Amino acid sequence: MKELFTCCDCHVLNCNSQAADYPEFCPTKDLRDYDIEIVEKLYKEDNNKEISRISAEIEADFYCKYTRVEEIIEFANRLNFKKIGIATCIGLIEESRIFAEILKNNGFEVYSAACKIGAMKKTTVTGIDEDKTKVTGNIMCNPILQAQILNNEETDLNVVVGLCVGHDSLFYKYSNALVTTLITKDRVLAHNPAGALYQTGTYYRRLLE
Repeated sequence: MKELFTCCDCHVLNCNSQAADYPEFCPTKDLRDYDIEIVEKLYKEDNNKEISRISAEIEADFYCKYTRVEEIIEFANRLNFKKIGIATCIGLIEESRIFAEILKNNGFEVYSAACKIGAMKKTTVTGIDEDKTKVTGNIMCNPILQAQILNNEETDLNVVVGLCVGHDSLFYKYSNALVTTLITKDRVLAHNPAGALYQTGTYYRRLLE
């Protein structure tokens, strides 16, 4: 099988610096005018251009100054969003309560949906073996229902707080509103998944074996 090189294999990063030559495998080098035109056209659809511009403005205005909580508030304000949904893991309900209070203090209407909403059973819906429910219980995380409830509430922006890997994917898939993530769950590393990457030279060397 031919070895495939992609962006993670690049140490030039000329797409950002514009100070060197692109490597032979770089997709930027091979882009046709037609490809760029298609992407530019997509940025003109809906409010994609506005979202992209506002994100860049926030990056420029508050680079290394604002926390992610503050950036979400700024993003929502600049897009004139009024109602924010929170799709939260029930294990991070306290963090979501604090976040909801902060949003309300900043003038937003907030509607939250916890992952166990609906109290549906894993064994019934997913067909999982009952033995697999002994550690975490049989009540399933329900990201599709979370999304539907927030869709029904017609939220302007939904914020994910600690949904499980895969469950977050389903929520993104079924949410009508834009979605951003406040907390990415990592039960081992205090919800800092980048910690494992920083430690691959020592404690988490096994991840590269």
